[in-house]
Amino acid sequence: MKNDLKDLQLVLDARVRLIVIESWDELRVLETLTSLAVQRGMNLRVWSISEGLQGMAFGGEMLEGSNLPERALRLVKADPQTGLYVFFDLHSFLENDALLVRLVKDIAMAAGPGKPTLILVSHALKLPAELQRYAARFSLSLPSEDELLAIVREEALRWSEGNRGLRVRTDNRTLQQVVKNLRGLSHADARLLARSLICDDGAITQEDLPELNKAKFQLLDLDGVLGYEADTARFADVGGLHNLKQWLAERQAAFMAGTASDLPKGMLLLGAQGSGKSLAAKAVAGLWGLPLLRLDFASLYNKYFGETERNLREALLMAERMSPCVLWMDEIEKGLATGDMDNGVSQRVLGTLLTWMAERKAPVFVVATANIIKRLPPELMRKGRFDEIFFVDLPATAVREDIFRIHLNKRELSAENFDLAALAMASDGFSGAEIEQAVVSALYAAQARQVSVGQELIVEALQRTVPLSVVMSEELSALRHWAAERTVHAG
Repeated sequence: MKNDLKDLQLVLDARVRLIVIESWDELRVLETLTSLAVQRGMNLRVWSISEGLQGMAFGGEMLEGSNLPERALRLVKADPQTGLYVFFDLHSFLENDALLVRLVKDIAMAAGPGKPTLILVSHALKLPAELQRYAARFSLSLPSEDELLAIVREEALRWSEGNRGLRVRTDNRTLQQVVKNLRGLSHADARLLARSLICDDGAITQEDLPELNKAKFQLLDLDGVLGYEADTARFADVGGLHNLKQWLAERQAAFMAGTASDLPKGMLLLGAQGSGKSLAAKAVAGLWGLPLLRLDFASLYNKYFGETERNLREALLMAERMSPCVLWMDEIEKGLATGDMDNGVSQRVLGTLLTWMAERKAPVFVVATANIIKRLPPELMRKGRFDEIFFVDLPATAVREDIFRIHLNKRELSAENFDLAALAMASDGFSGAEIEQAVVSALYAAQARQVSVGQELIVEALQRTVPLSVVMSEELSALRHWAAERTVHAG
C-alpha cells in the first residue's frame, strides 16, 4: 500500500481533479483512499447509488437527496475545500447523460488550490471522449509473492483456530507453487482462493493446483478468446519425443524460478497432423504444474476495424496475469497466414504478437504448433522468436510400441496380452492419433461381436485405415526436407 499512497500523493500534488481507478476490490480502494485522506488531513466522502453521499466511510449519515448522481455531483462542484470524493457507481450513468458528463467535466477543469478531487471507481470504466484528457488513470498494485504467502498463512491460521488447533497439511514445494499461481490476483481474490483451498479438507496438495488455476481463470474473466485447458497430459502419456523432453527438463527450473535474465520463451512444434504436437503442448503444462491457456484464433478475428488486434492484446495481457502459465497457440498458421483479402488484419495481428513476444517480462511459456510450414510468415521463424523449433515426425517403430502400450493400458487392456512389436510393424507410417483410433475401432468391433479385444481386431482396424502419410505423402516429404536443416528433431 505504501507505493500506492506515494503515487496517489503525486497525482494530487499535480492538481489532477479527476482520477479513475479500475478495480474489483472496492474495500481495498476505500482503505487506501482513507489512509491517503488521513495523511493529508482531507475530508473523504463516498458515493454509491444505494447509500448516496456519506462522510469518511460507509455507515455515515447520507446527505439529503444525494443518492441521485446529479445532486451528488452538484454538491462536489460546490465544495470549496480540497476533499476527496469517491464515486462507486457513476460509470453506468455517464454513457447517456450529457448533464452528468458536463458536471464531471466542470469538476475536472476547476482551477486553484481549494478544489475537490473526484475519484471514479469501477471494475471496468470507459470515460466519454470529452473527459478522457482530464483524467488520470490509476491501478492499485497487486500483492507481491511475500504478501501472497502471508495471505495463505493467515488463512491457514484462521482455519486452524476454528478446527481445535489442527495444522493445515502441505509441503514447501506445493506452497510455493500455490503462491506463484496466485500472482496477478488482487488481495481479496487471492484470500478468497486461499481460503477455498484450505477449508475443504485442511490440506494444500498437488491435486488442488488444477482447481486453483481454473478458479483463477474464472475470476479474471478470461473466457472467450482464451480458453482454459483443465485436462493437461502427463509426459508419460506421450510416446517418444525424447529430445523435446530432455530440452524441457533442462529449462524447467529456470522458468519456474522466474528470475533468470534469459527466461525461457517457448517453442514451435512443426509436424504432420496427429503426430502428437497438441499432446506435447498439454504435457508441458502438466509436467511443470502450470495452467494451460489456449489462444483461439477463430474467435480472435472480428469484422470491426481494430477489434481483432484489441482482442489479441487483451488476451495476451490476461495470459500475463495468469502467469506463470503455458500459452498454447494451436495451428498458429491459420491465424497468422497473410493475404491480400483481409485488409491487412493478419499483418497487424502478426505485428502485435511479435512485439509482445519480444518485450514480455512475465513468465508465459509459449507453445505454438503448426502443420503447414508454407503458411507461416517468415518474421515468426526468425531466431529469437522461439527458443527452439522442433520437428515432430511420424513415430518410429519403438515409439509406436510405446504408443500402443499407452493406449491399451489407458483403456484397461493389458499390453502384455498383445504382440506390440507386431502391431508396431503393422502400423508403419501411422501417426499417434491414427494408432489410438485403431485401438478405439477394435474396442467397438469387439463390443459389436461380443468378443474380447484381441490382436487380430487391432490389425484388422489398421488394415482398414489409409494413413495420412500415404494420403499426403508429397506434403509430408516436403515438410521433412524443409525441416532437415532448419529444426531440431523432437524424437
